[in-house]
Amino acid sequence: MQKLSWLNISLIFISLISQTLFQLPSYGVTNPYCQLDQNSINIKNNLREKAISGDNNAQREYQQLIQQHSQQLNNCRRNHWLKEQAIWLRLYPCDAKAGSIDRVLDQIVNLGYNTVYLEVFYDGRVLLPKNGNFTAWDSVLDAPGYENRDLYAETLEKARQRGLKIYAWLFSLNFGYVYAQRSDRTSVLARNGRGENSIDFVHDQSQAFVDPYSRQARQDYSQMLQAILQRRPDGVLFDYIRYPRGSGNESVVGKVKDLWIYSPASKETLLNRATNRQGRWLLERYITKGSINGNDIEEMKRLYPDEKTPLWQGRNPNAPNNLSNLQIETWYFTVAHAAQGVIDFLDFVSSQVQQRGIPAGAVFFPDGNQVVGEIGFDSRLQPWDSFSPRIEWHPMSYALCGSPNCIIDQVKRVTQASAQDSNVKPVLAGFWGRNDGKRPSLESQMEGIRNSVKGVQSISHFAYSWLEPEHTRERQSCNF
Repeated sequence: MQKLSWLNISLIFISLISQTLFQLPSYGVTNPYCQLDQNSINIKNNLREKAISGDNNAQREYQQLIQQHSQQLNNCRRNHWLKEQAIWLRLYPCDAKAGSIDRVLDQIVNLGYNTVYLEVFYDGRVLLPKNGNFTAWDSVLDAPGYENRDLYAETLEKARQRGLKIYAWLFSLNFGYVYAQRSDRTSVLARNGRGENSIDFVHDQSQAFVDPYSRQARQDYSQMLQAILQRRPDGVLFDYIRYPRGSGNESVVGKVKDLWIYSPASKETLLNRATNRQGRWLLERYITKGSINGNDIEEMKRLYPDEKTPLWQGRNPNAPNNLSNLQIETWYFTVAHAAQGVIDFLDFVSSQVQQRGIPAGAVFFPDGNQVVGEIGFDSRLQPWDSFSPRIEWHPMSYALCGSPNCIIDQVKRVTQASAQDSNVKPVLAGFWGRNDGKRPSLESQMEGIRNSVKGVQSISHFAYSWLEPEHTRERQSCNF
């Protein structure tokens, strides 16, 4: 055996000393959910406050600690079964105050999240600077003196300093109440067969759904989306990819006049789906009257005697021509037309995202596409099972039954319809460390999914405002 020289022994001794006496303290010991310990949080909070007040030394230490926590979170997630833990976040005008965004993002890292779904279009407002906003909507931040502040771009930069990914989260077919009041946009709004728009129907003065077939709606939305994409988010999520949901009996559509297909663009597109004159006449009679009867069939034949049967896209020319069959076929065809509008709108907007090499995703309710009774449907008509498999699926799994079981069932229903489980990214609601009525804790929900749905690697929590209510209230009201 080779003997160690005194030089080797001294080098080993110096190495051991340096590892024990001169090693920098390691802050941020994490728990099983990649959350930081309270001591680390306190140190970071104190440094941030000193940095905001102008302490240059504290600023340097704060930035160093941010980087350290970023690396630590990244390492934890890399070795964790849950590779991505995301949170939904809305900003307010008060977040323009010094340190506000930093405090929010620091707390997001503290809680173990490595992705943020940042709301950039909601309630008819867009998170763009007022002087750079050329969309059909007002800016979230429109206070005097802040016309050039870009909270969206600032959040992207600060988040990336902390190792966080940022997705832009947008309302989609819900364009907002103010948009609905524009006299030049009345034809854009979705309407049912009773002449109602969603403002008349939902009664909360916030949901203004548009006709997904409207060219004007697509043009307005596309212009806004392009401005959002210019800032290069890490992904884009489309919410409200559906029709409004009513309450009570109105939560179900069971007849054609319940459908949101009566605005000009949707109606024109429906009638153009007819492939002969009998088909067009019968579809128009059906949506106008709300039903068809034997006299309608006879009148159709009299008007167009040279055609054997009414035809529209997908209809079998050899299908029975009796009244009963035509009643059922026209009903299901108009339902399919309404649902196809949702799918087409999502394809239109998500393709613009993907063309830039940015991931796109859709947010939906797992029960938003269900059949109700013999021929009824959930009024949201959210055909998520027909959404493109090339985008991410984010099912809002909010079922309440006192345990994670019903939540797991919702997630399973979506994964069974998906081409790959890893493309499904469930959205959960709840609180860390405690149940809330019939809503289980976030930990128990995630562990239930982990044990029952093996392919899921990404889960998000709705929302920062739920988990940090006091901080959110502070941010909602301030004096500039």
